Amino acid sequence: MPNPTIPLEFWQRHRLLPLEEAPDFLTVGIHSGTPRQLLEDVRLTLRKDVRPVLMSTEELEQGLRRLMVEGERLGEAEEGEGAEVDLDASGNLLADATDAPVVRQLNALFLRAMETRTSDIHFEPYEDRTVVRMRVDGTLYQVHEMPRSRHPQMVARLKVMARLDLAETRRPQDGRLHVHSGERHLDVRMSVVPTLHGERVVLRLLEKDVRLYNLEQLGLDVPDRAKVNDLVSNPYGLFLITGPTGSGKTTTLYAILDQIKSPERNILTIEDPVEYQIAGLGQIQVNEKVGVTFASGLRSVLRQDPDVLMVGEIRDPETAEIAIHAALTGHLVLSTLHTNDAPTAATRLLDLGVPPYLLSSSLLGAMAQRLVRRLCDHCKSPYQPKPNELRRLGMGELPPGGRFFQAVGCEKCMQTGYSGRSGIYEIMAVDEELRSRIARSEDSRTLSKLARESGMRTLMEDAAVKVAAGLTTVQEALRAARL
Repeated sequence: MPNPTIPLEFWQRHRLLPLEEAPDFLTVGIHSGTPRQLLEDVRLTLRKDVRPVLMSTEELEQGLRRLMVEGERLGEAEEGEGAEVDLDASGNLLADATDAPVVRQLNALFLRAMETRTSDIHFEPYEDRTVVRMRVDGTLYQVHEMPRSRHPQMVARLKVMARLDLAETRRPQDGRLHVHSGERHLDVRMSVVPTLHGERVVLRLLEKDVRLYNLEQLGLDVPDRAKVNDLVSNPYGLFLITGPTGSGKTTTLYAILDQIKSPERNILTIEDPVEYQIAGLGQIQVNEKVGVTFASGLRSVLRQDPDVLMVGEIRDPETAEIAIHAALTGHLVLSTLHTNDAPTAATRLLDLGVPPYLLSSSLLGAMAQRLVRRLCDHCKSPYQPKPNELRRLGMGELPPGGRFFQAVGCEKCMQTGYSGRSGIYEIMAVDEELRSRIARSEDSRTLSKLARESGMRTLMEDAAVKVAAGLTTVQEALRAARL
């Protein structure tokens, strides 16, 4: 922490970073445009020598984020509860130097979220307190507790930032806001729902300009990448990615689109929301308030002469029907579906009213996926698996060269033992035998049996491979792959 003689807001406002303090000097991180007069002010205030260290913009901003988060954590107990909320919501976390405790706490939460790869922030009001939880790598962790009396102020601040109705507390509201810290920008989707003890708020964080992953980085091995590449190289047909909410389906679709895009292909997407912006793609945002749904949007973009269509989700019979007809009339259609495994994708479309003969003619394949937490490389520890662990993974014995690791926990991974996530996959390519069975409306068990005979590796089998490779744990594999 910096010397308390100079308030945190000074360092924040002037982009200076206190690094090391000794009895006779203070080392301060500066940027190329820092005025010398500022350093002289610090020297006169502290009455000690100031030693400047030139830092890159990224290093300076990262250090300031950590400084602000730590300062807010240490100052929680000293804050009053009756401070007014500043309604001038700039969204600039590093420049907002207001004294309002609620504003400082909220900014610190956003900054902490940036540093910890948080995907969601939950504000949960109870009878005597409000709990703040963050979802990191798919798991919720409690990070903060505050007095129940401060909850309305926190909600009011968020509503102002999202331009929601402050007076409306009885109905759910949805909104969006934008915050940034230096060069890092977050698009935030906000959901407010009234509960017994106040309004519950959930923020979904989407970082703009985040780098896209390729299929290898997502966890597909060489044979699986070859299968996917073969399927999406078809000039027309339907390829589906299935799995529950939060399983990474959209990220995989973006990786495929980024791989197949070219100046010779017209690629259009219909999404809710547009999570990543990719150069060279025409991306359309669903807006049901003005009548732009997946179905209406898909019908419209077919007049735009597309080669490839990406539909964010097939969720109703109308969208399914239009997607199937697009796949049959010379378009490659990529989409997602909520099913447990790959073979069930076919039966789900039949349930939505797609005629079996049309589905069998258009479906290229389906890929089910889940996300498992990756072991932290800094603290994972090898161990000898027990026979029952191997049996639960479907292994008779440890494969040659395989090593099992367990999660330990360290400062690098916030004591969780995990850092980041990887996918496990099940890819069903539709061959002639499967096509004929789909045309006869066979059930998913029959389709699954035939797909496995044709070489499909199940989610559990892929999870077992990831465990034996030292990427994740037995517990994570069983949690994610059990249907």
